Amino acid sequence: MGKNEKKQGTVFIISAPSGAGKTTLCNLVCDRFKSIVYSVSYTTRKPRPGELDGKDYHFVSADVFKKMIKEDGFAEWAEVYGNFYGTSLELINKSLTSGKDILFDIDVQGTIQLLEKYPDSITVFIMPPSIDKLKERLESRGADDSQTILRRIESADNEIKKKNIYKHIIINDILDDAVKDLMEIIEKHHRPKAVKFG
Repeated sequence: MGKNEKKQGTVFIISAPSGAGKTTLCNLVCDRFKSIVYSVSYTTRKPRPGELDGKDYHFVSADVFKKMIKEDGFAEWAEVYGNFYGTSLELINKSLTSGKDILFDIDVQGTIQLLEKYPDSITVFIMPPSIDKLKERLESRGADDSQTILRRIESADNEIKKKNIYKHIIINDILDDAVKDLMEIIEKHHRPKAVKFG
């Protein structure tokens, strides 16, 4: 096979237990590194207030999702709390072959599946400072009932146990420090480099 002139893009995977601040961090990465493609997952869950179809998620019916599974449309997918979530295989391959880096905001289960297909991915696990702090954050969000919060705490515990499959671990205690650490990791592996301001 001849040498391909074009460099393939890099896969960045960011995971964290629910409430650990992953979405905030991912949004900041996308604001700073404009050329990174953010992978918008497909889900069968209902949109939360303020969420937009195509920006936060592609909101689809269970029938549409199952059809995509049958057609091998996902690089990874999982059922979480009775809802399906998945990542479009077409989006990843289009981005990577055109030399663009792509950012994933997915759970541990999804990371394991993606690493099978993209073993050179740059993986980052965002840790809450403690389970108690995580519980506080989830309660203050006001998005879930107490049963769901308990399930999320249990799930967080299980995810934290698997943190060592990630190349980088960041504790999100002070947001500015977590942002700085994450930006340094992305900067090191991202092409082209982020535009410097000032």
